[in-house]
Amino acid sequence: MNTIKKVSIIALLSVVVFSTGCKKFLDVNTNPNVVYGPQVSLVLPSAQMYVASAVGCNLQINGSIWGQYWTQSPLASQYKILEQYFPSGSNYDNSWGLMYSQALPDLKYVEKTGTATNFKQYIAISKLMQAYMFQVATDAWGDIPFSESGKGEVADGGITSPRYDAQTSVYDGIIKLITDASALISATDPNKPTTDDLVYGGNMNNWLAFANTLKLKVYLRLSEVDSVKAKAGIASLGAAPSGGYITTTNPAQIAFLNTAGAYNPLYAEIVGLTKTQNLVASKTAVDYYKNNNDLRVTKFYNATSVAGATGCQQGNYNTQVSGVNYPSDLVGALSSSTNSGTAPVKFISSYESLLLQAEAKVRGWISGGGDSLNYAQAVSNNFTSYGLLATDAATYLASAGGAYPSTGTKTAKLKAILTQKWACMNGNQGFEAWTEWRRTGYPDFFTVSTTSLIGQVFPARFFYPNVEVTRNLNFPGQKLITDKVWWDK
Repeated sequence: MNTIKKVSIIALLSVVVFSTGCKKFLDVNTNPNVVYGPQVSLVLPSAQMYVASAVGCNLQINGSIWGQYWTQSPLASQYKILEQYFPSGSNYDNSWGLMYSQALPDLKYVEKTGTATNFKQYIAISKLMQAYMFQVATDAWGDIPFSESGKGEVADGGITSPRYDAQTSVYDGIIKLITDASALISATDPNKPTTDDLVYGGNMNNWLAFANTLKLKVYLRLSEVDSVKAKAGIASLGAAPSGGYITTTNPAQIAFLNTAGAYNPLYAEIVGLTKTQNLVASKTAVDYYKNNNDLRVTKFYNATSVAGATGCQQGNYNTQVSGVNYPSDLVGALSSSTNSGTAPVKFISSYESLLLQAEAKVRGWISGGGDSLNYAQAVSNNFTSYGLLATDAATYLASAGGAYPSTGTKTAKLKAILTQKWACMNGNQGFEAWTEWRRTGYPDFFTVSTTSLIGQVFPARFFYPNVEVTRNLNFPGQKLITDKVWWDK
């Protein structure tokens, strides 16, 4: 990332977001966006940062605990309720507010102002960020406000209690947002962002690759609930859509700095909690890496060797474990290292993109083969992204634990791809990993928390936040935490 872009992030974070950590700056009673007439170049980065704050902090923590990368330290107590599988609705006020009260008004402003000024590339990015954000929201909560959301201003209808749309309709709307955005993208348009785009710096070719990859992910999410629509949608994209898919050179992420006020949002949360090390390694994940002699365990955790890595059983916060490892600063979760502040927030990683393509090929929804190559590229990129060597990845891919079952059954291939996706996303795409586990059942070795308050079952969704329960007159009613969302079959 260039110096100008770093400076812009520091300025944005220190003024808009991280002055008090990711749980402290949000006031859902105050709309910070009621400033009429700002340039879209000032509003776009704040919108992107609000989405990153939601995905990179509260959702990262929740997803990484329920996705069994992390567990609550026996020496602390902050996230015990997540291990008990019974958080309160107030636990989700911040993440909901970051998306609906902060990011969405900014994104709608960029879209509306871009339309009035013919800034088509800003409109495209706004629509794509909305599509990404809405998918995160509906995957977390199921039915959500969509068609009437972001219309609180009088000129937009004055809707302060937006109705909830069925998740199937939300998914249709997300696909339309991506399609409409893709049609607007032009790399030669002079009216495009530069450093005010914190994800791609105004590179519209990269945004087109993002659009294609996001649409592929959206359709694959329907694999178990509407395979006909999923297959048709992916077939319309094909193996090589215009603009391609995200590759190792253009992951969608936002970088941060080792500077107070510009920290990764998870580390900012840790700093706000007086640097207490609440999160420790889960035995589920550590044992997986150890059993497969996988060097990534030394990167995702502060372990000095594969054999010496130690995790705590999921939910076992009542028992101290000697030598338990912590999540590393590479994923932003090591309280003792300010390098945690530099961990990026990843929206769509290159290895996620490659494994999405591999899955679609195995299902026969992208023709031409290449699933084995996609798998190997994803693993190699994940290794090198975290400081390991390509030769380390090659050794792992040649081992029994890492080899792809090229001649195996469809089921064996899907299991390998989806388990590997989980192995790659440790601590860096925690919510997405937990979501993919809900969709597919892979990995198939999760253990129920020892302190579960809901019996021998797993959580299947987030509770709706209290701000919706108490303020939205069209709130449809709270769900059980075991109620599955629409696509979870």
